[in-house]
Parts: sequence; C-alpha cells; structure tokens
Amino acid sequence: MITAMETVYVALCDEGIDVWRPVVAESVGESVYRLAETPVPETEKWEFGPGSIVWCELRQLSDGPALVAVSSA
Repeated sequence: MITAMETVYVALCDEGIDVWRPVVAESVGESVYRLAETPVPETEKWEFGPGSIVWCELRQLSDGPALVAVSSA
C-alpha cells in the first residue's frame, strides 16, 4: 500500500516571530498527518515533535499556501 507523503509546516517555539520548519509527513486521515521521525536540530524546539500525529489546515505562508500543523490529533 502506498501512502501519501506531504510537507507539513511545524511552528518553532521561542522564536519571537513566526518561524516554520518543513517536515515530511504521512497522511493518516482527512487533515490528519503523522510527522516523520526526523531529528530535531539542537537549536530548535518544535511545537509538535517527530512522530506526532497532528491536525493540519491550509494556511497562507510567505511562500504561498501550505499545510500547517495546528493541534495534536
């Protein structure tokens, strides 16, 4: 079975401004994704960690529309 992989943007905490990290994620349901087990750089704190299952919504970011993780699923 082939699963749909997408790029989901995860907010970085403690940045002072909105900063987003693109993370590969697997679709597990309508608007629900499992973030890849990607190592988090030592200088970053993600709102949702690797392997988290998150609800996503389409938002307008500086580079255009993007899937953004908004809450834990």
